[in-house]
Amino acid sequence: MRLVVDASVSVKWLVAEEDFEAARELATGGHDLHAPRLMAAELANALWSKARRGQIEHDEAGAMMASVPRMPVQWHADETVGADAIRIALALDRPIYDFMYLALAHRIGATVVTADRRFANAVAPTAHGGAVVTLAEYASGGG
Repeated sequence: MRLVVDASVSVKWLVAEEDFEAARELATGGHDLHAPRLMAAELANALWSKARRGQIEHDEAGAMMASVPRMPVQWHADETVGADAIRIALALDRPIYDFMYLALAHRIGATVVTADRRFANAVAPTAHGGAVVTLAEYASGGG
């Protein structure tokens, strides 16, 4: 199955938090996983935030970030999906970050897997809703 994963999923590959088992299963399940390069920056920000709040050690954050090149994803240049992403973001009047993943999914014929329920709920009633599944839905066989 061809899937685009976002930073909310990839952080769970590194940090044991809610739904991390499902995320790790996704990583090892033999799927064709993809991500825009943006995911690395978003993941770095998530790890910084967790270190700042004391949820992980500062040195752990750096070590976790160093593992990003070995993540089981095929990376895609942001500039290849940026124009499509901004069109979708403007049409739905939402920030562009999540739509980089969605634009990539549309481009390569994939589904986005996200742990960000707010994003999934915002997209669900639109023409793009069928291209996004939550990690929980994926884990329960709905993805």
